[in-house]
Amino acid sequence: MSVTVTNLTKKYQTQRAVDNISFEVKTGEVLGFLGPNGAGKTTTMKIITGFMAPSDGDAKVNGISVLEDPDKVKPLIGYLPESNPLYQDMPVLEYLQFVAELQNVPKNKVQDRIAQMVKVCGLNVEKHKKINELSKGYKQRVGLAQALIHDPEILILDEPTTGLDPNQIVEIRNLIREIGREKTVILSTHILPEVEATCDRILIINDGKIVADGTSESLRKQAQGQEVLKVGISEAENKDQVIEAIQKLDTVAMVDPIKDENFTFLVNSKNDASSRKEIFQMCVKNNWVLFELTPIETKLEDIFRELTTN
Repeated sequence: MSVTVTNLTKKYQTQRAVDNISFEVKTGEVLGFLGPNGAGKTTTMKIITGFMAPSDGDAKVNGISVLEDPDKVKPLIGYLPESNPLYQDMPVLEYLQFVAELQNVPKNKVQDRIAQMVKVCGLNVEKHKKINELSKGYKQRVGLAQALIHDPEILILDEPTTGLDPNQIVEIRNLIREIGREKTVILSTHILPEVEATCDRILIINDGKIVADGTSESLRKQAQGQEVLKVGISEAENKDQVIEAIQKLDTVAMVDPIKDENFTFLVNSKNDASSRKEIFQMCVKNNWVLFELTPIETKLEDIFRELTTN
């Protein structure tokens, strides 16, 4: 199922927490909703799930409006809030049965769904414990299980790995990737490695506005604008000779020697051009040894910082 957000706005007096944003998440896609704290991620998610009404605009799940038919939309969505509100004194199995009944899972299917969630979310070892006896990682697994218990087509996860240790983060990421093969997933976070490890597409929001939308690769290309190469050459007489030869290449815009690295240069190609082939041929022609020719990629961290720093 798809999620379509159109001209969504949420105002708090004069402040716009969400400012006229539009986007679509296609069936079977894992969307990373990325932004700094206070950017509007959680507000957007609450509107999509029907927990909060927008000031303007609409959100539709498979063509059904959250505003006009919230009772039809909510059963289609599994939601894990950032706070992960669990009944701490309930045993895991009892809690999952309680949630299944709340979600109107047919009585003859409740036990099967619970067993499946225990297996999918890796809760078998801890299933008889009370929730307050679980580690943070297992509590997150219980949160995922409650979001999935009614077999929703769309899964919305708000900061699902907050507070987890590195091993727990990897486990939850793997679980989300597995779920994302069959479900449409919107994953909110400000942790950049989580987005690259888990998501098919990235949407960056800042001050309530969408500032970027695409894959990590496409965002890098868009930010970089031109090819940047790290080039290492030996067997030349001096650096000036190499710089002069590179600058004469038709595809090269600029060349700079790298400080403290002998005969190593940063080469900027012209827009929509690549200099790799010409640099290689230049070295062959001059009997130079090309010991490094490495593309320099813009890091997602740099893109994020550029787009979200006022």
